[in-house]
Amino acid sequence: MAGARSMAVGGAIDCSLPSVVGFRTSVVLARKPELCNSFLQHDSSRRLRASSDPRRKRSSGRTFIVDELGGHYEEGFEDVHRQIINYFTYKASRTVLHQLYEMNPPKYTWFYNFVATNNPTDGERFLRDLGKEKQDLAERVMITRLHLYGKWIKAKIGSCKDVPEDF
Repeated sequence: MAGARSMAVGGAIDCSLPSVVGFRTSVVLARKPELCNSFLQHDSSRRLRASSDPRRKRSSGRTFIVDELGGHYEEGFEDVHRQIINYFTYKASRTVLHQLYEMNPPKYTWFYNFVATNNPTDGERFLRDLGKEKQDLAERVMITRLHLYGKWIKAKIGSCKDVPEDF
């Protein structure tokens, strides 16, 4: 059982079983954690090399505490807007699928296969490709998306009316 290790809480004790002949117990002193910034480069390849060879002792077992509380705020919310549009495109395509299932089974089968091969969460590309294949379905998905978005906005406005003014 060469290389089997047992670690105590915090990594303070390292009991190794290097060979079948005898047991060797070694105590590793706990090191002070080192503060660093997430922008600083640290040598992760050295850590990977040390952990890949169980017989090799670690020369530097430093613990890093990374400061991730701060950050840069972006100027706009274009990424959030894109995600919301993509989500409503996905919801609209699911709604249109349910409508077609009840009213037009052949069109449902075609649209189901189209949704299976194209990702509806990538709204812009999905609608562009759908518009090239079936213009009427693309318009239907866009109208449904607009309707769902309007319902969501009305629900958000309605929930804001319930908030007390002193809040």
